Amino acid sequence: MDIQDEGGRANGADRTCNKETIASCFDEESGLLDRRIFADQEIYDQEMRNIFARAWNFMCHESQIPNVGDYFINHIGEDQVIVVRDKQGEVQVLLNTCRHRGNALCRAEEGNVKSFVCSYHGWNYDLNGDLIGVPGITPYYRKDFDKSTLGLVKAAQVDNLHGFYFATLDADAPSLHDYLGEVGRIGLGMMATNGEVAIVDGIQKNVIDCNWKIAVDNLYDWYHVQYSHASAGIAGFMDIAAILHPQNQMIMMGDYGHAISGPAIPEDMQAAIDAMSDEERKAIADESFVDGEAPRLLPRLKVARELLGPVGVRSMGHPNIFPNLWVATNGTQLSLRLPRGPYKTEIWWFTFLPKDMPEDKRKRAIAFNSHLFGPAGMLEQDDGENWSQSTRASRGVKARTFPHHVAMGLGHDEVQTDAASGQSRVETTISEHAQRWHYKSWTDWMLADSWVDLKANHTPAPKGRV
Repeated sequence: MDIQDEGGRANGADRTCNKETIASCFDEESGLLDRRIFADQEIYDQEMRNIFARAWNFMCHESQIPNVGDYFINHIGEDQVIVVRDKQGEVQVLLNTCRHRGNALCRAEEGNVKSFVCSYHGWNYDLNGDLIGVPGITPYYRKDFDKSTLGLVKAAQVDNLHGFYFATLDADAPSLHDYLGEVGRIGLGMMATNGEVAIVDGIQKNVIDCNWKIAVDNLYDWYHVQYSHASAGIAGFMDIAAILHPQNQMIMMGDYGHAISGPAIPEDMQAAIDAMSDEERKAIADESFVDGEAPRLLPRLKVARELLGPVGVRSMGHPNIFPNLWVATNGTQLSLRLPRGPYKTEIWWFTFLPKDMPEDKRKRAIAFNSHLFGPAGMLEQDDGENWSQSTRASRGVKARTFPHHVAMGLGHDEVQTDAASGQSRVETTISEHAQRWHYKSWTDWMLADSWVDLKANHTPAPKGRV
């Protein structure tokens, strides 16, 4: 492919976002990935339109906005939004931009309000987004003004699963249930297996000089763990070998790019776990919940199987809900990889713990989570350096002509299907199946002209040899 100029045009003329170019960025037959997708402004702009503006994006958990007037600021791509509980108790998702001159209404990251007032000219909006007050409406606008047409812009759809709220800006998007599909629902189900949870105050946020897709595909990557995170083992923070399980890996791939990748509990071990009482499992699970090193035992077997199914219940891997929501740390954390241009990603870490967790275990869990990921996390400090340098190299005129090699395990494994539940998975050693699925799905989203097009032409979850 042609080398681009700084404007993102091949040979200074052809647009980089034409369908032929996008389709050629990832070669699923060879596992080669064009580095331009990490460095090109036009590609990034199209991601904002074709992916983030269409997808269901995570907004917040119900425990963050329990009362009328509670709000939380989040993003859908580059669009900042206010997630607020209105006077009827419904959750609204509103663009954080005044309809007059575009000023942001909310500057604080969260809080409680009776209404939203713009600091520029005083336009006042109700919690449901309706414009309810305009200074000078009689003397200045001379009553030639229709407030009903200038309310805040609302998300096209808002819904939740297990109390985790999502929104989409596209009215043609499928329902949240259908969008998530089985694999996405299993990912969120890993949070719900912990019982009734609530947010831990203090969302950790930092910006890393990397493209958002590199930060996403790394969550599937168990190849780097032993090498990149060796310092965590040397420091005695965690036993890397105990969590790695390189020969017991399981990948689940779902429609629209959702996937789960990582260690799995072998079937014979799961059978032994199933034979335990809920009390026995809970005693072991309480410890693994805090230190993250033992197998992820789910204390409420019946509930866990209802949420995850017979295959999902064995997964100790990392789910990503496409495009950018990671379910992490034994289902106690969520991480958003928020795009901030081709070369920067803002990382957010939410921690959710069971409401009935004893205080001593709660403190241990918070300390472990805070030192694992986030700005002070031992693992994410390692990861951030790698992501940053991988992104930086993609900007080089010569370096960007050499593709990423994402071919580990390609053509060597089979998709297996559970006869009773129909759940599919690949059981194998460490591989890059999930990364390839991520970029194949990215291609589908980028090529689609609309949700109608994406529904009709997206690649179905794979079967057979992968």
